[in-house]
Amino acid sequence: MTEKPTKTDWQERAAKEVKDRDLTWQTPESIAVQPLYTAEDAEGLDPGLPGFEPFTRGPYASMYTGRPWTIRQYAGFSTAEESNAFYRRNLAMGQKGLSVAFDLATHRGYDSDHPRVVGDVGKAGVAIDTVRDMEILFDQIPLDTMSVSMTMNGAVIPVMAFYIVAAERQGVSADKLSGTIQNDILKEFMVRNTYIYPPEPSMRIVSDIIAYTSANMPKFNSISISGYHMHEAGATAVQELAFTIADGKEYAKRAMATGLDIDAFAPRLSFFWGIGMNFFMEIAKMRAARTLWHEVMEGLGAKNPKSKMLRTHCQTSGVSLQEQDPYNNVIRTTLEALSAVLGGTQSLHTNALDEAIALPTDFSARIARNTQLVIQEESGVCNVADPLGGSYYIEALTAEIADRARALLAEVDAAGGMTRYVASGKPKAAIEEAAAAKQATIDKGETVIVGVNKYRKDHEDPIDTLDIDNHAVRASQIARIEKVRRNRDEEQVKVALANLTRGARVDRSENEALLREGRDEKGVPLPPSQLEKLAADSETNLLALAVEAARADATLGEISAAMEAAFGRYDTVPTPVKGVYSAAYEGDARYRAVVEGVEAVGRRLGHAPRLLVAKMGQDGHDRGANVIASAFADMGFEVVSGPLFQTPEETARLALEKDVDAVGASSLAAGHKTLIPELIGHLRDAGRADIKVVAGGVIPQRDYDFLKKAGVQGIYGPGTNVVEAAADLLRLLGHNMPPAGDELDVAE
Repeated sequence: MTEKPTKTDWQERAAKEVKDRDLTWQTPESIAVQPLYTAEDAEGLDPGLPGFEPFTRGPYASMYTGRPWTIRQYAGFSTAEESNAFYRRNLAMGQKGLSVAFDLATHRGYDSDHPRVVGDVGKAGVAIDTVRDMEILFDQIPLDTMSVSMTMNGAVIPVMAFYIVAAERQGVSADKLSGTIQNDILKEFMVRNTYIYPPEPSMRIVSDIIAYTSANMPKFNSISISGYHMHEAGATAVQELAFTIADGKEYAKRAMATGLDIDAFAPRLSFFWGIGMNFFMEIAKMRAARTLWHEVMEGLGAKNPKSKMLRTHCQTSGVSLQEQDPYNNVIRTTLEALSAVLGGTQSLHTNALDEAIALPTDFSARIARNTQLVIQEESGVCNVADPLGGSYYIEALTAEIADRARALLAEVDAAGGMTRYVASGKPKAAIEEAAAAKQATIDKGETVIVGVNKYRKDHEDPIDTLDIDNHAVRASQIARIEKVRRNRDEEQVKVALANLTRGARVDRSENEALLREGRDEKGVPLPPSQLEKLAADSETNLLALAVEAARADATLGEISAAMEAAFGRYDTVPTPVKGVYSAAYEGDARYRAVVEGVEAVGRRLGHAPRLLVAKMGQDGHDRGANVIASAFADMGFEVVSGPLFQTPEETARLALEKDVDAVGASSLAAGHKTLIPELIGHLRDAGRADIKVVAGGVIPQRDYDFLKKAGVQGIYGPGTNVVEAAADLLRLLGHNMPPAGDELDVAE
């Protein structure tokens, strides 16, 4: 009989195999993952119990054994009528809570009749212009019993006001409302870019919403601090974790600075994580998040255990979904959903298989929803609270990612907090660098994506996708706006909007300084009446003023503009990172061939080929555009990064001003059929039809012919190899670029 090896023998042999074969895996976070974990790796790591501080193993003792997570589907498209019908069908099929997606015009504070949003209305979410839209959105959905989550940050004040007033008209008072508003503006300045106002007044809006809900809406979560959009923009798990926790800390400190007791509002703060394909890393990230939030809140003086308890919603990754072989996306979403569940989420949205290219159909949304139902009802994971607790690998990975996040949090603190750190541009640049590095590993095949860069089908089968008639939606929205305006009291609207502008102009810090001193800047004592006014102005709450404007039927655009009159509108120009692609491709023959091709075209043109990377419409998701700008610049193109939120006319004007050879239009929000043909028309009208226009991003195959007929010369959808996209553009510019695998002939 063979003698069983002792534990020491086994460990020594395993360690020798690791050393001899170098099986350690370096994650994008630069964490060295071993092929084997033992008790030694988890020595001294005690995660405690679910429901007990520091809540590493979950916020509740019973977790899903008592009640499973809430099934949410983030949805909204076209009109309020269409979205309402979609919601009611989903609720009838087992969905437990609503999660509203707004269109980009709404996010950016524009009514549907504004000329800047012609291509955006109803395309990537539901259009909301008036309280009437919100009433229709929730028709036959009882707001006193239905939990409603709303992803809104830029136009958060009018959207919250409309929700409150729509509920009133349904007979539901604000104290009965339950759900969450995202209200997380700091991350918008880092990644998603659906901001309206500059950072400081935006932070005042966050504080006012926290104050209003604390006083009037005890069941409602006043903020959902979101790492999801950082994840989707390319952040590593450490970056998403640290920056999101730092955002939460900043919001809590700002609310405390207004005089709020931390234990009065902190129990209603919630978080929102993106869940990607690194299965165990995502679980560890969520466990580490609860530990870190507990530390942060204790440091801020919280006493109530509920203040120190991180509760979270999760959404499976959109960027992991692929256009190619799209039914693989069901498998990806299932793995990500299970990861979120094993990480201890309180609610979950599962993306549909077709969301790499379009809004979900009823067919795909049902599969996404049923993914959660199958996990809840058939897998058995709900029968044990935190089944992975004590896993050597999970506990070691949780400790490792927490330590790395602590180091990044310390860097934020040293910079003076997250508002200042965001203003420095460092977090945005770090995320963009991580995104470019990740894309380079995909393009080189080091990161495998099944059906995209490995095991690819010879021919892609078409699938049915949802298409929104943007022009019809916009026409119906404009008709409703006009009807609301005809039937309201215009004088009442003017007064309410003027009060809102006046309230936005209040400088609270200046008022508080005057109140402390009791004198003006010349040292003259202030009379009691003025002191009373200063005190009253300091108590001005923008959400309360917006509710009055909503009751008078002011539109979303009017309420946003009333605050813009005081705050101004914020704009930035992207600054892509450099050197990531060139470093990743050092020594690669195909990359070298493209670089030599760029040089050859440059010699012929008399200048490096110029590419304008354009973002038109109100879509602020700029990961793809920034990756292209970074990679093409590394390959030798002269890249002009256009400002976000341009109209086609503005893009054409910039293309002419910079004398570019090509325009790359990035589309992620389904506005390509409206915006790109208009751009081509402006270039032709200016006599510059020679400027090549190419398109990239979320563009369904069925739209390719339409775009080509409109004059688009190259289309690069999800899964495109960036180096090959550059090679194709060189061909369009007249260079005899060799096909992939044949890098010998690079002559002009």
